[in-house]
Amino acid sequence: MLVIPVHRKVAGIFSIRGVFVQQTVVNLWPLIGVAVIILGFALRAHPVLVVIAACAVTGLAAAMPVHQLLESLGKAFVKTRNLPLILLLPLAAIGLLERYGLKEHAQASIARIRSATTGRLLIVYLAIRELSAAFGLTSLGGHPNMVRPLVAPMAQGAAEVRYPALTDELRHRIRAMAAATDNVGLFFGEDVFVAFGAIVLMQTILRGEGLEVDPLHIAMWGIPTAVTAFLIHSWRLHRLDAEIARAMQRGEGQP
Repeated sequence: MLVIPVHRKVAGIFSIRGVFVQQTVVNLWPLIGVAVIILGFALRAHPVLVVIAACAVTGLAAAMPVHQLLESLGKAFVKTRNLPLILLLPLAAIGLLERYGLKEHAQASIARIRSATTGRLLIVYLAIRELSAAFGLTSLGGHPNMVRPLVAPMAQGAAEVRYPALTDELRHRIRAMAAATDNVGLFFGEDVFVAFGAIVLMQTILRGEGLEVDPLHIAMWGIPTAVTAFLIHSWRLHRLDAEIARAMQRGEGQP
């Protein structure tokens, strides 16, 4: 007898070529919580209120008792009450460093390296970010704690050494590419880490379909993708140097 355990609610049992199949009905009403989140953020409501409302709607749509719903919210709050403190302390430290000239020191340091360019600097950061993410060290980079205070000012400083009259448009272009470099390095690097959540999810789904796959085998197949992403984005960063040079030669950097 072949059983499909999709939901507790059984719609009926029928036979296909002598094999009895248990047909079930999926309750899609709990997905209203997703619509509540989308509507709440579209209206720019308070994030905490939006999340609580989505949890309440999802729980009621799933026929969850009120006391069980409140108990789940309480447990989630107790487990994550120290999370804001963990996230805010590094940001406060970075803000204090920026107040005392972290960006200026980063730009002055890169200015002393005459061979450094914006593209070369970002290629080095891409390699470091991707390799560290491949070993599970995903917190070593990031936009608030690495790109904004260090990587973007250094990339901008490398361009200003060669072109002092750099335009605001090119500065924004460099900052955007620095943020994109961090995204690419993290996204494709963490797929190589064997304990990454996506790899565990893929293994669980394949196991549910009757396919037993080693997580290490899945992670190894992420290496060609990571290498390809590194080469493609490095080529884009190399083109960035050429774009900056062409823009300045056309006189766009003149005040």
